[in-house]
Amino acid sequence: MFRLPFTTNAASRAALRQGPWSAQGARRCMSVRPQELSSLTPPPRKKVTIQTLHSMRKANKPITMVTAYDYPTGQAASSSPLIDMILVGDSLSQVCLGFGSTTQLTLEAMIHHASAVARGATHPFRVVDMPFGSYHVSAEETIRNATRLVREGGAEAVKMEGGKELAEIVHRLTELGIPVMAHIGLTPQRQSALSGFKVQGKSVEGASKVLSDALALQDAGAFAMVVEAVPRELGKHITDKVKVPTIGIGAGPGTSGQVIVLEDLVGTWDGHKPKFVRRFANVKEVRDIGIHKFGEAVRGGSFPHPEEESYTMDPQLWQQFMQSQGDNNLALSV
Repeated sequence: MFRLPFTTNAASRAALRQGPWSAQGARRCMSVRPQELSSLTPPPRKKVTIQTLHSMRKANKPITMVTAYDYPTGQAASSSPLIDMILVGDSLSQVCLGFGSTTQLTLEAMIHHASAVARGATHPFRVVDMPFGSYHVSAEETIRNATRLVREGGAEAVKMEGGKELAEIVHRLTELGIPVMAHIGLTPQRQSALSGFKVQGKSVEGASKVLSDALALQDAGAFAMVVEAVPRELGKHITDKVKVPTIGIGAGPGTSGQVIVLEDLVGTWDGHKPKFVRRFANVKEVRDIGIHKFGEAVRGGSFPHPEEESYTMDPQLWQQFMQSQGDNNLALSV
């Protein structure tokens, strides 16, 4: 139940009568509150679609993609008109939930986070990873899980890691109207089978396999594909051979676009830094300094300021309150 703050100020009472969400009324007493629709800035650009992405590929216009895992990062990934796609990646297992690998992420957790991203995102096209185990069973179960990601998680497409063995289910999903982004090369969900996070396609046989996977998944209906941790020569060759956008991560500059984990991009991730990661900001340092300064201010007694950062009560009403508590001496000292 919403409770109004105690006040005798006429202007404040008038503001309160306008309703609890009045900008000049009770909303001031809430430290965290919903944004007013009027305060939301319009999207930086028109909504990105699959057609947009294919047009960018044909025009050789590099595609940008960043990860997001919740409402604030969905907003952050939408803050620039230069960002084309958002990936709700299963890397949230490590960077947000503290697990040791992506294989520990559940479908329920992914739906929860994807729906939060959808509420914060604007123009970028949203792709959501299918977690490990959610598409390794029957085709019917895979379709059911992908449908939940779309309906409950707000996904505009789903992403699946693997090669030509996924071609049949990719075809089924696309026939049903669920766009699929493929993910070839290094597939983190299979890192145990691959003996760790190693560059793929460095041998003749390995390069042939990655290319064969790319062609098979394109033919199955994948609208785009992530190409991870392959030699830059192979990344460009695959891009030249397929007719869909390729989004590289550790695949060199010759792909149709690039994707990076947001926490790597802004410098808030303390984990391993792969060779292909570039820090474009150092948010962690700024964050930690701010938290430390807060601690110093509280310990030193400078926060909160008694006038600028605190509320007060009419002295006469405070005196009446204290008298009602039977403390006449303290009431008279106010």
